[in-house]
Amino acid sequence: MRQKRRPGVREFIRLSLVWLCAIAFIGSIRVEGWAQAAGQRLILKDGSYQIVTRYEVKGDRVRYQSAERGNEWEEIPYALIDWPATKDWARAHAAPGAAPGSQAEDQAATIDKEAAAERAAEAARQPVVVPGLRLPDESGVWALDTFRSTPELVRVEQSNGNVNRATGHTVLRAAIPAGGAKDLIRLPGYRAVVALHVSDPVFYVSVDAPDNPAPDSAMVVDTQGESQADKNVDKREHSDPHSRYAIVRLQVIKNQRVIQAMRLSLLGRPAQATDIIATKAELTPGGHWLKLTPSGPLGFGEYALVELLSSNEMNLDCWDFGIDPRAPENKHTFAPLAPAPDTQ
Repeated sequence: MRQKRRPGVREFIRLSLVWLCAIAFIGSIRVEGWAQAAGQRLILKDGSYQIVTRYEVKGDRVRYQSAERGNEWEEIPYALIDWPATKDWARAHAAPGAAPGSQAEDQAATIDKEAAAERAAEAARQPVVVPGLRLPDESGVWALDTFRSTPELVRVEQSNGNVNRATGHTVLRAAIPAGGAKDLIRLPGYRAVVALHVSDPVFYVSVDAPDNPAPDSAMVVDTQGESQADKNVDKREHSDPHSRYAIVRLQVIKNQRVIQAMRLSLLGRPAQATDIIATKAELTPGGHWLKLTPSGPLGFGEYALVELLSSNEMNLDCWDFGIDPRAPENKHTFAPLAPAPDTQ
């Protein structure tokens, strides 16, 4: 009897073809999935990400084509992207054996450069004043104080007797007076809100870009009489790196702290009064802060940091503070971060 072997062979061949087709189909799915996963990712600081086919930086915005939404052009703020994480992902998912100068390597180098620039810009905006303590990325004037052996950054508020207290930097222009006993600056209260505890504080003034001059619309005060400017006019915020600063000791009369025109007339002159302390000014790298160091120690008492806008103009909005080693700690200060515990 003849054995039926051919049907078995045919069945084997048919099953083999079915398996080969199945393997090819599965292989095509894996390749497609790998190609999708290989798309660039812009990783955001909140941990989410966008899959993109390309992107470009336009000022403070990033334009990208979304691989998930038909390559439509979209935008996102530059500051929201975690550039170091984006760079690391691009490196980890670069094509194996990518030659130097390849697109993946160029993208990683570009992201490296952008991340380095962002870190440098952040360091310029928030320079280190003592180990572990940086200036905040905020405007205004800050003093480096020490309370119970711990360095602290204290915001020194700007104030004037005739206007509301402000925490930023406003300009109330006045001609530097020729003299006289008139109280040009009068501050309410016999002591300032801020009391520093050391005789050698250092001040940091946030400044605008050097090419941003003082606005001409700032209020002008006639020091020979009452101001002719409308007191309801909003003053413009302004910080000029070319301004000079001096520290003036305030006189306490009844429930006021005053600076007489006679004292202010000595500002900037070689023969200054003993209660006018000059400051040494240094612009920090990046030009975001002006570091002011008093030329001599400050004794117990009340003071004001005064801004000289030019050789014949000053800012009547000053920054008042006291020197009192016995005073309690100031509120809302910045202290150095505690070092990370040694895990070894």
